[in-house]
Amino acid sequence: MMTSIPVSVSILSAGYCVHPEILTLKGGTIRPVAFPAGYVLLRHPQHGPILFDTGYSARFFQETAKLPASLYRHITPVVFKEGESAVERLREAGIPPEEIRYMVLSHFHADHIGGVRDFPRAKFIYLQKAYEAVRRLGTIKALRAGFLPGLLPEDFAARSLPIGEHSPKRPLDFGLPFRDAYDLLGDGSLLAVEMSGHAAGMIGLFVSDGGCDYLLCADTVWSSRAFRENRRPHPAASLIMSDRREYRLNFDRLRQIHENFPDLRIVPSHCREALARWGTGGVK
Repeated sequence: MMTSIPVSVSILSAGYCVHPEILTLKGGTIRPVAFPAGYVLLRHPQHGPILFDTGYSARFFQETAKLPASLYRHITPVVFKEGESAVERLREAGIPPEEIRYMVLSHFHADHIGGVRDFPRAKFIYLQKAYEAVRRLGTIKALRAGFLPGLLPEDFAARSLPIGEHSPKRPLDFGLPFRDAYDLLGDGSLLAVEMSGHAAGMIGLFVSDGGCDYLLCADTVWSSRAFRENRRPHPAASLIMSDRREYRLNFDRLRQIHENFPDLRIVPSHCREALARWGTGGVK
């Protein structure tokens, strides 16, 4: 195992957006394809259920009901049905929202934080610079950055446990292209690495379920084909990236990890293939 303590892993999704594939994959089709808004439920033996992102929720449509925020849903059409939200899926599985003690946020794009307000007792774990990159933005700049402030609760800062420069780290001794990782719970079970480029301060997460190792790589790529076939996104996609150089660096890191660790399950947040292969279909 790449981590010290196994956790149960349920790979799920809440809604999806629609884009021409060519924007996310060089040589892809110009036809619009669906990109699921993935999130992951982790069941920790001591800390209970933990969420990695949330996908969309009905609140996304409330926050984008009027201009200028409504431009978001017109530029990036979103499909979401009642009963698909993380809070509804978890409640159906017998997990009330109050049981979620921790929520790891990979970054602050709306399709990753859409359901944050549904979990009133969760503490939020994220890389400090990810929030710093968006929290002071005006309305238009926030919209261009894919950030809708109203998706966060009013007490977000008080419930935050941001990862900072001096947060605990653990060396990664497996030949991975990262020297160390942030040990989010201090027990080696959730190991976060910075994978900026798509968004400032974006993190990926190494977890293990005892039988398989996973890298939840958020939006480092939009599909498994990208790193498997070495197909970067269309140059136009760089317009929404926080840093093109960092994006290329972490894309290449992901390629290296895939080649050197073929059994590692790399899970991009919006990959239909990963969801079909390893998604549980429901909470386990």
